[in-house]
Amino acid sequence: MAAIHQTTMTPTKLELITAWLPRQDWYQGHPGEPELAKAGGFRLDDPAGEVGIEIMVVVDTAAAEPVAYLVPLGYRGEPIEGAAPEALLGTSEHGTLGTRWIYDGAHDPVVQAQLLALLHGEAIPQHQDESDTPDLTVTVQGTPTTPTVHLNRTLRPTTPAAATLHANWTWPGGTPAHGTFATAD
Repeated sequence: MAAIHQTTMTPTKLELITAWLPRQDWYQGHPGEPELAKAGGFRLDDPAGEVGIEIMVVVDTAAAEPVAYLVPLGYRGEPIEGAAPEALLGTSEHGTLGTRWIYDGAHDPVVQAQLLALLHGEAIPQHQDESDTPDLTVTVQGTPTTPTVHLNRTLRPTTPAAATLHANWTWPGGTPAHGTFATAD
């Protein structure tokens, strides 16, 4: 199980996401800078212990109506060789681990492999902020038939039905929500 370090990151994850998010084609915000709040998510363990994996939900409160976004992140001690430039959110100085390269999990092969393992029941979702603590709010329904993970980048509340990966987040003001994070063919 991966350890959660109680330390600083400069710039912070939210600062990196704030600069990166408006450049994404699925961003639904206004032309200005988003105002992001961490709203939920969970972690997955890399079996090799090299990549930190966080499946984060952020809410943009700058829009007329808040919008929740799914931002899976891969934290690495070195760059991904051959990765597309748009895959990198940026680098951050971690108070314990040193320089971290922060990648969009949609472009990180370890993040993708662990999401698929989760969808197959072969990985255990972990609490976002506590070491060695399973996150029992994350549920998986069905089994994928192909190795392709489709991320729902803009989240809307749903009830578990035919979709595959569901988890919780919190809207500004504390209202809980539950929705589909990802599906697989």
